[in-house]
Amino acid sequence: MFNIDRRILAHFDYLTVILLLPIVLLSGWLIYEIHPTLGQKHTTYMLIGVATFMTLFALPIRKLFWMIPIFYWGSILLLIAVEFVGHARLGAKRWIEIPFIHFTLQPSELLKPAFVLMLAYLISRNPPPHEGYGFKAFMKLSFFILLPFFLIAKEPDLGTATVLALLGFGILFIVGVHWKIWIGLGVAFVISLPLIYTNLHDYQKQRLYDFVGEKPSYHVEQSIIAIGSGGFFGKPKEEATQTQMKFLPIASSDFIFAYVVERFGFLGAFFLISLYAALIIHLLILSSWANDYYIKVVTGGLSLLVFIYMSVNIAMTMGLAPVVGVPLPMFSYGGSSFVNFMVLFAVMENLIAYRFRYMYDNVGKKSFV
Repeated sequence: MFNIDRRILAHFDYLTVILLLPIVLLSGWLIYEIHPTLGQKHTTYMLIGVATFMTLFALPIRKLFWMIPIFYWGSILLLIAVEFVGHARLGAKRWIEIPFIHFTLQPSELLKPAFVLMLAYLISRNPPPHEGYGFKAFMKLSFFILLPFFLIAKEPDLGTATVLALLGFGILFIVGVHWKIWIGLGVAFVISLPLIYTNLHDYQKQRLYDFVGEKPSYHVEQSIIAIGSGGFFGKPKEEATQTQMKFLPIASSDFIFAYVVERFGFLGAFFLISLYAALIIHLLILSSWANDYYIKVVTGGLSLLVFIYMSVNIAMTMGLAPVVGVPLPMFSYGGSSFVNFMVLFAVMENLIAYRFRYMYDNVGKKSFV
């Protein structure tokens, strides 16, 4: 182990924490307003997330890089196990029930930090040339992206699978891939759209029909009413009838943005989106400045993950995207998503804070940069 000194405190990225704090605190307040019991549970999840953050930040993560493939392939094995021993809910088999303790684990959530770290592990060992990755290297990295995509899509959980695919290929875009490969990938995707559509489940097709139809689904319709009723300044809690009278479904998780606008109006929505935008831009700047590929991939991956979750969730609540189970990052009710983000932020802060520290005997006098 090691002792924390002034250099670590000097290089800690405080701006990320400053941007996250109002998002997390506002989330806890609103969830408690919607449902006090869920608010108490969410507070517990936040405490677990903070404890996870502090624990991971204190670990010698650079000395544990050899464990990343074990973490990734262990998550893949759990995804495969879902097919055989998975626990089904509402027609989807996504959970594994742990014997004796009656606890259910969703491997697709566990995979997310392992997925980003595995790409960082592979890219750091084979950095892209000046002109970007060629076809062979691109296909090798694509295997580690597409394998979990197909396993999760089969559950079925196309929303999470699509997020992972966008995240993985987005990281490759940030790191660098030859432009001809992107053109070929785009053409192949467009050509395969009819095949993709025919393989969708009935409920997934119904969501597309609801999205392109003249009248939105009940969930989206109530969400739009809540957003419109908020006006410019919002309403007091007692007058936010769409949520308080239970017209707005899933108000504490998937459609919590609609409650934000109902309570705080356009100004509240602008403030929240501005916080997310500032966080995303800050992480992208960290990624672009980094020479260490672990820092570049983790910060870039985090910025993409926050952007994808935020944009899809907000667009969904306004009827501008099909309804999928994508939470508002660090804001919607739920422990798995919150803790996963805290894991990635802890790893990022650790990599940044210790990048100049002579931490281990095998490093000697060589800096990590």
